[in-house]
This record gives sequence, structure tokens and C-alpha cells, in this order.
Amino acid sequence: MNDKVLIVEDEENIRKFIVTNLKISGFSVRETVSSEEALKVCNEFTPDMVVLDLMLPGMDGYRLCEILRNRFPSIAIIMLTAKSQDSDKIHGLNIGADDYMIKPFNPMELISRINAILRRIKRQAINSDANSVIEINKLKLDLKAQILYKDNKKVSLSNQEFSLIKFFMENCGKAFTRDDILDGAWGEYFFGDYKTVDVHVRKLRMKLEDDPSKPVYIETVWGYGYRFSKGQEI
Repeated sequence: MNDKVLIVEDEENIRKFIVTNLKISGFSVRETVSSEEALKVCNEFTPDMVVLDLMLPGMDGYRLCEILRNRFPSIAIIMLTAKSQDSDKIHGLNIGADDYMIKPFNPMELISRINAILRRIKRQAINSDANSVIEINKLKLDLKAQILYKDNKKVSLSNQEFSLIKFFMENCGKAFTRDDILDGAWGEYFFGDYKTVDVHVRKLRMKLEDDPSKPVYIETVWGYGYRFSKGQEI
């Protein structure tokens, strides 16, 4: 079955250009021009990937991303934006985007990014044994179900966050540079930069740490990178 991609873009020329290239590459594609229409389509189409523009009529792409991440946590999301400011990119990652691209862009690069993210998600599912669970202190990571629990309560994670916590917990006690983490958590063909690591570490700390300002799980190794520790013993 072909991977399903939803394009949310109100500029017709850009939307049609993306749709044409995705169909040529073998994807099953739906297209919408607004966030409101996209939410309706997601309920029936259930895409594997959503490619959404930020500047949409009505509800903007940021808000749509937040809603999609809450309602459909397994859907991958790539944002399209004409804004190149780091703050805009970081905000998009903070609210749940897996990746972002700056307009104008090469459609082949977009397809490469889509494929890279979907391959990683599928690889995680294939490599996860039915009984594969990692437990560290108060945290339990169910690799088969792709669910993280803290104190036996489910923690909502994006695809990127799951990849990162899986990498950390599988390598507990080891220090890694940001480049190591990019390659290890998201693959050598991931197109993000070191800011992506910092953003997702900050997000995980907000979800895992009792006091994110004094992390006990995800430690900063000053001048080097990060290390995942067992935390304070129960």
C-alpha cells in the first residue's frame, strides 16, 4: 500500500506542483487549501504524512500542527514556510513538527525528507520486538506500541520525540554530541541541524523531569552535548 500524504497549501501553483511530484514518486495524495478542510480529510484519509503551509487562511499552520499532534500523534508533519528566522523554525518544532522547509524549495528534497521520516518510523516498528520494553527508574518505553510511560502514566510524544527518547534510553549513561544524536536518533540523512536536538531535548525535559530546570534524566554535558542517566533512584 502506498504511503499517504496530505498537502495543506492555499497557493494553487505550489500545491499542484507538490502533488504532481508526489504522485510521480508513488505516493497516495490528497490536497486541501485550509486547516479546517484538512482536519475533515484526516478523519477519513488518515495520512502517514502531512505537509502544511504556515500561512493559511483562517486557522494558521501552527495551530493546525498543534491539533494534529494531539489528535493524531502518529502522523508525521513537515511545515512549509517562507520565514527563515530560527525562532519560527524552533516554534514549529516545539509544537510538534517533525521537520520544516523554507520556500522556495526543490520538490525532490521535499520527497527525500518525506521518505527519510517515513523510513525511520517504519524501521522503528519493524525493529521493535513484541516484548521489547526498556525500563529506567520511573520510565518505561514500550517499543512495540511506541509508548512511553512515566510512573505508569502515558506520556504523549511526537515521532521525533519518540526517536530521541528511544536513542537515549538504549544508550543510557553514554555522552553524545549533537551531531551524534542527529545521526543516532533520526538517521544520517535527516536534514535538521543541532538546534533540532536542543529543541527536542527541551520538550522531553518538560515531559519527563519533575523540575525541567534541574534535569536528572537528560543531562547537559557542557561543551560536548547530552547524556541520559538513570535519574534519582526510586
